[in-house]
Amino acid sequence: MKQNKYDEPGFFANYSTMSRSIGGLDAAGEWHVLREMLPELSGKRVLDLGCGFGWHCRYVREQQASSVVGIDLSDNMLDRARALTNDAGIEYRNCAIEDLAFQPGEFDVVLSSLALHYVEDFSSVCRTVYEALAAGGSFVLSAEHPVFTAFAAQDWHYGPNGEKLHWPVDGYYSEGARETNFLGHDVVKYHRTVASYLNSLIEAGFRIKELSEPQPSQEMLAEYPDMKDELRRPMFLMIAAVKSGD
Repeated sequence: MKQNKYDEPGFFANYSTMSRSIGGLDAAGEWHVLREMLPELSGKRVLDLGCGFGWHCRYVREQQASSVVGIDLSDNMLDRARALTNDAGIEYRNCAIEDLAFQPGEFDVVLSSLALHYVEDFSSVCRTVYEALAAGGSFVLSAEHPVFTAFAAQDWHYGPNGEKLHWPVDGYYSEGARETNFLGHDVVKYHRTVASYLNSLIEAGFRIKELSEPQPSQEMLAEYPDMKDELRRPMFLMIAAVKSGD
């Protein structure tokens, strides 16, 4: 199943009002951690899976990456990315992550931010990315944390006065599709355990370099006080993996 919610006018309009859609990477609560997980980018050939508005593509070029390919299934996303980009070193392509087709060793770094929980077959993506990377290449990804995706409602359990009592986790070991509500629309996400994320990468041949379950920075908490509840349970899972030298 290849979802393209972002080309639905209502959904895209709601997405465009989010803080991260307006403020870019500086408004993304997890960026301060993901940035540190990226390898040295100077001179590297980079692929961004689910590039959205192109924030990460532009960042890696600012870090002197030699070239960047950003793929996304949404024409709306790519139109916005192109409008925000003035750089011949960045190429945007309309492509589903599931349909990746690149030459072996074509890239040095593959990154993906908050897109892979929309993909049903993560293991297949890992194998494809492994082949597309040069020896020693890096795969750095973020996805919604399995604690966050396990229960389809993806919402707090509230007390009688509307207070947030706890975050329910149920059906954790039952992997697969979850129909949830995001930005006022029904969206299908795919839940998998932490072990499944890691083992899929390992089975594809990757070596796990780093794992993170980031918390908002003190700066983000000061700017967005409502984010204090993000300290109560993990929302994001981030993994940095390396393709061993062939």
